[in-house]
Amino acid sequence: MNYLNKKTVEDIDVAGKRVLVRCDFNVPFDSEGNISDPKRINEALKTIKYLLDNNAKVILCSHLGRPKGEFNMKYSLKPVADYLTNALGFEVKIADDVIGESAKALAASVEEGKAVMIENVRFHKEEEKNDAEFSKALASLAEIYVNDAFGTAHRAHASTAGVADYLPAVCGYLIQKEIAVMGGALTEPKRPFVAILGGAKVSDKIGVINNLLDKCDTIIIGGGMSYTFSAANGGKIGDSICEADKFDLAKGIMAKAEEKGVNLLLPIDTRLGDAFSPEANTQIVDAGQIPDGWQGLDIGPKTEELFASAVKGAGTVVWNGPMGVSEWDAFASGTIAVATAVAESGAISIIGGGDSAAACEKLGFAEKMTHISTGGGASLEFLEGLELPGIACLNEK
Repeated sequence: MNYLNKKTVEDIDVAGKRVLVRCDFNVPFDSEGNISDPKRINEALKTIKYLLDNNAKVILCSHLGRPKGEFNMKYSLKPVADYLTNALGFEVKIADDVIGESAKALAASVEEGKAVMIENVRFHKEEEKNDAEFSKALASLAEIYVNDAFGTAHRAHASTAGVADYLPAVCGYLIQKEIAVMGGALTEPKRPFVAILGGAKVSDKIGVINNLLDKCDTIIIGGGMSYTFSAANGGKIGDSICEADKFDLAKGIMAKAEEKGVNLLLPIDTRLGDAFSPEANTQIVDAGQIPDGWQGLDIGPKTEELFASAVKGAGTVVWNGPMGVSEWDAFASGTIAVATAVAESGAISIIGGGDSAAACEKLGFAEKMTHISTGGGASLEFLEGLELPGIACLNEK
């Protein structure tokens, strides 16, 4: 999907207009109910400040958690409004409802250069059903719609796609950056183009692998899904995670890579545990030689070197998914080695959300990466070449 010609906030006159901005304020909280990581709110500030500086009347909306279509104040956006009040230097008032009298009155009264917020859009079950009447009611609060919630762009919900049927619709800076960096890498990558794919299941990444086989020079496969490939090749994988019903698929991917001249790299050794536990006993064996009672939980040191050398000299690197159970120190080495290689490669580096992003943040490599995607599921579907409803609905330039 080529979204490079979608309109942005800079392509539309916002002065004096009521602008509904869909953000991703789905932030984590600690046991005291305080926001424990405000990264997603901070990511939205560039778009919000641009609109305020250009005299828009800003109405912010988002989902938070899974309130299951009911008003459950445990999932209220009030703490986000308080955070934004401090960040923006004026009170960001929040309505008591989403499309009711409180929201209508607040949206009607917002001043130029100021922002207000409506409550959690998922307090209504119509949000996730992309209900036309609910979309229309949301749209009636404003004159322009801005989507800046890349993390939910793969969902066709009322606040991510439905409202675009009733208002001029453009993207904010966050979505614009995701489109520019990831879209640019997929359409005109600087070569060699290397993709590193990890995670547990082949079934989660089939579409991505197939799409990237047409675009990449090298595809590196690590993580739990590598054992399905190993077993499909006749290797012994002990008690490792495996999708036996995906052997034909794995063989098909290997054949397609060979046919297209894509360098498909699989682990050559593996770090084992005698239980799925951070305290497991460990040993390192060659790939396909895993004894019964043991399971592969990370790539081995020879594989770390193999993968690192494939990344060295790359022009573009896309990385999605850890190389092992990276949250456990005993099995984090492979993911650390890959993160280090990508950080030092000098390539355009795109990290596809989730565990890979967390690893880069934890290791202090975030600054060395060109782009860390804000959406796990959305970035996967983008890499898969699927349509993202929250971006497809936006106006063309």
